Amino acid sequence: MIESSVVSRTRSWSALGLLLGLLTTASPAALAADCPGHPDALGTSRTLVVDPREHPLIGTMQYRETLPLKDHEVVLTFDDGPLPKYSNQVLQILADECIKATFFIIGNQAKANPEGVRKLVAAGHTVGTHSMDHPLTFDRMPIEKAEAEINGGIAWTSAAMTDPSKLAPFFRIPGLMRAEGVENHLISRGIQVWSADFPADDWRHVSSDRVYQLAIQRLEAKGKGILLLHDIQARTVAALPKIIRDLKARGYRIVHVVPVTADRPATPTTPVEWLLHPPTETTPIARWPRVPNFVFAQAGTLPAPAVADLNAQAEHQPLLPRRTMALANVAATLPVPDRDLFAIPEGSVEVLLSTTASRRAATRLAMAAERPHPAKGKAAKSPGRRTAHAAHGTPKHAAQANTTAPKPAAPRPTGVASLKKRA
Repeated sequence: MIESSVVSRTRSWSALGLLLGLLTTASPAALAADCPGHPDALGTSRTLVVDPREHPLIGTMQYRETLPLKDHEVVLTFDDGPLPKYSNQVLQILADECIKATFFIIGNQAKANPEGVRKLVAAGHTVGTHSMDHPLTFDRMPIEKAEAEINGGIAWTSAAMTDPSKLAPFFRIPGLMRAEGVENHLISRGIQVWSADFPADDWRHVSSDRVYQLAIQRLEAKGKGILLLHDIQARTVAALPKIIRDLKARGYRIVHVVPVTADRPATPTTPVEWLLHPPTETTPIARWPRVPNFVFAQAGTLPAPAVADLNAQAEHQPLLPRRTMALANVAATLPVPDRDLFAIPEGSVEVLLSTTASRRAATRLAMAAERPHPAKGKAAKSPGRRTAHAAHGTPKHAAQANTTAPKPAAPRPTGVASLKKRA
């Protein structure tokens, strides 16, 4: 809605301004009434008051939440100033369009150009901070050094202001090099961390036309959001009028963001409005809901129920089928098998046959059992000697005759199958 402070400059706009004040959005013609000398100005459609402690991290480039904007609403933000050569031109372009934006100031720039900070405050823009020296190492520097960078930027920016209370508790990490420790430190101090929803890449070595194209293309892709620009670049100064022209042509509206104060309460919103694209009933959930972690009062285990416990009362119908109950009753009456039934003598053939190596050992034992055992003692050895001597003393023709005689068949090894039959 149009703020109640909007006053029509002419009688012809009085009635129309009252009527349009009841609408949730404002047309360019109505906003032009608050921008004297610029009837075609884009203007600022509304002011959004936010509480940094309720929503400390905003900007979907890095965070889940963003500002609670309606469709086709845009927040303009500028980093790294003030640099008089370019920042003053950006200020004039915004003033000609009656646009209010948010500026994130570098401490060293405020120290060198305090008048530039005062111009921003006098023009009604929101002023936040962007560190002291703009280091691109916030994601890996010690928290003590990060704290010094944050404090330096705040100190020099507030010192440049006539009224230091005008400094907003808004901070943007240089290069968006976020770190959890830095974010937690800022949150503990009640400072809102700003990322962005889309940039225009105006810090790169690209043309002003490319900056304009990226800003519009990325805005059209998201439909609303926070645009990140820099007021220290010549290409930004050249692209900004074209960006504003297209915003008007495409029906976009500018929203000014300010922090909550004692006499300025936060704009009423719902949690879902802080999402860039809130889920609807027609949007499927992309993941399963998270399973909650329950806290159990006891960790003890219950005893397993017996079959009798399922049929404790005779008047109740049995819970198990009749056949299952009959099998359970039969199993309960079977005798316990004797332990000797499972005893196997150590070293028996059955044990040896249990493995492949044991089968080979059993086969060798069986073959050894079938061979004739020689007689023990000296009597057994003497025939062997006589046989050997006889062999040496045998005539040559007798030896040749013996070679032609058939040899006795070697004993066949006993197979595993035969062992099984014998067992």
